[in-house]
Amino acid sequence: MKFLIVFVALFALAVAEEAQILRLDSDVGPESFQYGFETSDGVKAESQGQLNNIGSEHESLAVRGSYSFVGDDGQTYTVTYTADENGFQPQGAHLPVAPQA
Repeated sequence: MKFLIVFVALFALAVAEEAQILRLDSDVGPESFQYGFETSDGVKAESQGQLNNIGSEHESLAVRGSYSFVGDDGQTYTVTYTADENGFQPQGAHLPVAPQA
C-alpha cells in the first residue's frame, strides 16, 4: 500500500520537472487508505484502498483509482483502474480493449 503511494508520488515528480503541487490529500490507516494530488502541469491522481477479509486466509487489498496526465500531443489521458484479487484492470479511451472470448 505504501509502495503504491510512493510510486505514484515519484511518477508525478519525474513527469513534472518544474510543476507545482496544487493539491495533496492523504489518509492512511491500518485497514484502508485514500489519497489524491494534482500538479500545475495537469497531472492528477486519486486512489482508495480497503483491506478485505481481515485476519482470514483470504485477506486481500482492493484498490480503485485514476490518474491523468497531459501527453506530448497536448491531450489529457486518463486511466481508471481497479486492483484486487483479480489483478490490475486499467481502462482508458486510449488503451486497447481485449476481445471478449
